[in-house]
Amino acid sequence: MAAGMSDIQALIRGFSVETTPGSAAKVDDFAALLPAGTIVNVTQLPGSALSDTIAVAKRLRAEGMVPVPHIAARSLSGADELARYLDGLVSEAAVSEVLVIGGGVDRPAGSFSETMDVLKSGRLEAAGIAKVGVAGHPEGSPDISESGLATALAAKNAWAKQTGIETYIETQFCFDASAILKWEKAIRAAGNELPIHIGVPGLATLKTLLKFAQVSGIGPSMRVLTRQTRNIARLLTVQAPDRLLVGLADGIEADPDCLIKHLHFYPFGGLAKTVEWINQVEAGAFALNGKGGFDAAPLAGRAAAAS
Repeated sequence: MAAGMSDIQALIRGFSVETTPGSAAKVDDFAALLPAGTIVNVTQLPGSALSDTIAVAKRLRAEGMVPVPHIAARSLSGADELARYLDGLVSEAAVSEVLVIGGGVDRPAGSFSETMDVLKSGRLEAAGIAKVGVAGHPEGSPDISESGLATALAAKNAWAKQTGIETYIETQFCFDASAILKWEKAIRAAGNELPIHIGVPGLATLKTLLKFAQVSGIGPSMRVLTRQTRNIARLLTVQAPDRLLVGLADGIEADPDCLIKHLHFYPFGGLAKTVEWINQVEAGAFALNGKGGFDAAPLAGRAAAAS
């Protein structure tokens, strides 16, 4: 049974978004763009100061958002620096949820070489962190083997059960719903019980999406994108993730045991553009187009048409 408009609206409801300290500096007021209580992840980029992430988290809290900072294991010198970082996040931004990742550096800065090193350190519990996200890779990772990913996911499931800390998987961004759904079924069959937040590319030109996809090394999604580059004029056309959402909604509708619970948006083409599109979908200002996706209509135009 195919998903309907209400299923797509339900899937996008309660979305979260991503920002970097640099991108956040370009936003005058997050409260003017996002509903109060929106979860906003704050990156900890290689080579950046931890104080930058803390400052953005503090600002987000002040503007009514829920900051979820990244903890990049390989960028930390060890347990003491992690403790200081967590103390700053909790004391200055009232952080209670974090996303723990390995981090995009080849050589660890200290004693942490992977996510599990941070999880097993005991520092999250000591800081009062109540909810933890860990990375998921529906299309694999250029840095970790398939067997390594499976072992790590089993360890994260075991850690969640042992500690009782609410834990979820948040994935890299993807464009191919079939690849995501296949991966979800596979890890569930292998024993995964953690809910899954799917990374979704926000509105951006095809050229921009290709750039980020190449950096991330995603396979099936790259093929989805490169098929569209046969028409060079499309490179500067803004792409929306409507087909991805329809495909995910269809898959969830067909499989009641599916663990996909949430969408996390990466606003590569700008936060305002992506949030405007999300608002249209949440308001029902879109129509299924029979091509595996949907067309969103501007809210102002929809209101005028209804009057």
